[in-house]
Amino acid sequence: IFYYIYAVLHFPQYREKYEKNLKRDYPRIPFYKDFEKFENWGKQLMYLHLNFENVSPYPLLLETENHKDYPLPKLKRVDNEIVIDDNTVLRGIPSVAWEYKLGNRSALEWILSEYKEKNISDETLSEQFDNYKFSDFKTKIIELLKKVCTVSVKTMEILEEMGKV
Repeated sequence: IFYYIYAVLHFPQYREKYEKNLKRDYPRIPFYKDFEKFENWGKQLMYLHLNFENVSPYPLLLETENHKDYPLPKLKRVDNEIVIDDNTVLRGIPSVAWEYKLGNRSALEWILSEYKEKNISDETLSEQFDNYKFSDFKTKIIELLKKVCTVSVKTMEILEEMGKV
């Protein structure tokens, strides 16, 4: 039943039909005739979303140029590319990867915003907790972006298959 509910909550027609209700009320789950299909889709989606760290990375092209010794982190989207820093760009991101939304942003955009270096304005807190440096986690973030790209593409494939029902 849990897999079925997870699939229904991702079902494109359900999300479109009940868009206004989902913004202001708890979701109500209809019973669709093809319970087993929805259960299977929900199982696939849940496996992808819970085990995103174990999926194979999407084969993105990583271009690096060493023209700056201390590159500034950027982590921003430019068309279908991600500028990691002054020296590094991820290319070959399929446009469908940007379509899988978590709320109002794509999964890739969430990562870009969450892993940016942030300056803490309070000096006391800054002294004690300002130890995050992007350069220490750059390779991990690139791997995470590749894996989330895989999850986004596969999720959109499942949602496309669901849309045919």
